[in-house]
Amino acid sequence: MTAHPKVDPDSGEAFAFRYGPIRPFFTYFYFDANGNKQPDVHMMSLPHPPFVHDFAITKNYALFADIQMRMKKPIEMIVQGGPGIVSDPNKVARVGIIPRHAKNESEMRWFNVPGSNPMHFVNAWEENDGNEIVMLAPNVITIQHALERLELVQNMMEKVRIDLKTGQATRQPISLRNLELAVINPSFLTKKNRYVYSGVGEPLPKMSGVVKLDLSKGEFQECTVACRMYGPGCYGGEPFFVAKEGGKSEDDGYLLTYVHNENTGESSFMVMDAKSPDLDIVATVKLPQRVPYGFHGLFVKETQLNKL
Repeated sequence: MTAHPKVDPDSGEAFAFRYGPIRPFFTYFYFDANGNKQPDVHMMSLPHPPFVHDFAITKNYALFADIQMRMKKPIEMIVQGGPGIVSDPNKVARVGIIPRHAKNESEMRWFNVPGSNPMHFVNAWEENDGNEIVMLAPNVITIQHALERLELVQNMMEKVRIDLKTGQATRQPISLRNLELAVINPSFLTKKNRYVYSGVGEPLPKMSGVVKLDLSKGEFQECTVACRMYGPGCYGGEPFFVAKEGGKSEDDGYLLTYVHNENTGESSFMVMDAKSPDLDIVATVKLPQRVPYGFHGLFVKETQLNKL
């Protein structure tokens, strides 16, 4: 089961998938707004078990990246030994797009996107009357290091456009920094967003800081507009955006993360002003113990907790 289910903020539907080394290698499913699970959609035509960690949704589609990594089949694990996940440099990376309410895998379309290897997605949406899909994701450009040498992994935040009519895909870098674990204002999931907040991997999986990207800066421009570095020996985890109640703009809110000081052994919960030019620190709360690097976050309102 994916660690990254997606909940449409407007419809209340939840989307997810699971994958493994035994057929069906990949299964897509969703829950309606009342929590009722809908029938599985098995992808029986995949030749090998894919390695799919995350995905994206738009108003009408779900998107999955079949990257240059895959799981071994059980017989391969027995005969070859070694790790259960391997990189495959000869494989052409591709993106599968399926209607959100698809009944079977015949509705899945695959689009080749050479060199695109996203582990995590940021967002996706539709343009040009639904004939074009745009997705945001940090692309692992050193896929050969992704399994054993994380400190050598380099990512490039990219905007990928897929023309559903022609099948053509284009990639556009939006930052040259090594970025990973990026988030947006959750209310903009499935919609065209302007701002992205991302951890700075130096080196991965540690995050030495966080940046704010402004996608409105234009084509093939460095989109970084704000940055907060944590200081020597200090590293953070995945940031999370929390919108202000009654906020009037997309970036009107707070950016949350955990930061660990390797020099002193102290850890803290940090709250930043997501709208400020320097991501100003609003509050820092000392923690009784550290949170491991790479942990994913989820913000739940008190009103939501009271409903449980």
